[in-house]
Amino acid sequence: MSKPTYRPTRVRLLSSFAAALLVAGCASTPEAPPQAAAEAAPAPVSRPAPAASPSPAGTTTATSAPVRLNPEHPDRYVVKKGDTLWDISAMFLRDPWFWPEIWFVNPQVRNPHLIFPGDVLTLVYMDGQPRIVLERGASGRERLEPRVRVEQLEEAIFTIPYDRIAAFLSRPTVLDRDTIDRAPYILTDRRGHLAHGSQAEVYVRGANFAEGDVYSVMHVGGPLRDPDNGRLLGYQGVYVGEGRVVRTGDPATLYLSATAREALNGDKLIPVDTDIPLRFIPRAPEREVEGRIIDVLDGVQMVSAFQIVTLNRGTRHGLEPGHVLSVWQAGERVADRFGGGRVQLPDEYAGYLMIFRSFDEVSYGLIMQASNEIRVLDRVRNP
Repeated sequence: MSKPTYRPTRVRLLSSFAAALLVAGCASTPEAPPQAAAEAAPAPVSRPAPAASPSPAGTTTATSAPVRLNPEHPDRYVVKKGDTLWDISAMFLRDPWFWPEIWFVNPQVRNPHLIFPGDVLTLVYMDGQPRIVLERGASGRERLEPRVRVEQLEEAIFTIPYDRIAAFLSRPTVLDRDTIDRAPYILTDRRGHLAHGSQAEVYVRGANFAEGDVYSVMHVGGPLRDPDNGRLLGYQGVYVGEGRVVRTGDPATLYLSATAREALNGDKLIPVDTDIPLRFIPRAPEREVEGRIIDVLDGVQMVSAFQIVTLNRGTRHGLEPGHVLSVWQAGERVADRFGGGRVQLPDEYAGYLMIFRSFDEVSYGLIMQASNEIRVLDRVRNP
């Protein structure tokens, strides 16, 4: 996992595609006609195509099934405020990871990878293949200012809904050892209490605090290990609450503005995360990925749609924001009362998720569809 910087800023979202993601997305897209290149966003509510049969390793490749349109797709759609790329692609496609293959990039449209409210998306056929053509609406057009061309990037729609991951922005679920060792912490309060509730003021140490800095208060929980090899991936970060620095110094004073549980002396202060891009390209991983769900935000056991999960795979394994993975309910090993012995039941398809943040050895994904029960230790693999 990357190492955080302990000089926090207010939460803000990246207002445009990260250049690296954009380049990676374009490079990974199957070659299209000269006018066409791939890019943007997806969404379905269906099981992976039956034609995408598992490989011997138990995975499927991103190109093993044809592009499947949603039978009820519109021929023309006007983008509205509040839409997401995921919602829009659900209207056109049954399998989200194929969106890059049908997105038509019009070279005459500036920054055609962004979609704005008011834009018109039209389904057409080019050389017998479906393509989505973008016609820029009034709200997405550039405006001219003295010698400066400005595009309203902040109005471009997100890939996934912000409100679905808002809680995550201040609640990291996995902390590495280095982060824990370097993080500032709660020392005590003026009365020497061991535990503190909402609206309390506590003394904190361990950072060059500035007035107004906002921190998440985290309790360090148990270790998280890779279930495949026992490797230590980090420690559970149990969300305690949020606080704001109201007086600098050593110790500084932190006002606990909200708490979900009692804050304890020694609890760590983690800067509220800032730069999480929410505009990226949903697609299948370029490499074969086999992993597990190792944790769920808020510690629930049964996972449903739009919940955040932690995976034991990250950038080292080829995972990046926008990658879509199918989720398979891990089959149990049961006793055969009739034939004797024990039998390993097969994994069963349970839904799919999309990665929205990745580190070296772990990633965070949002469950986009759950057709079956999803649990910790369930498997994830290429769709």
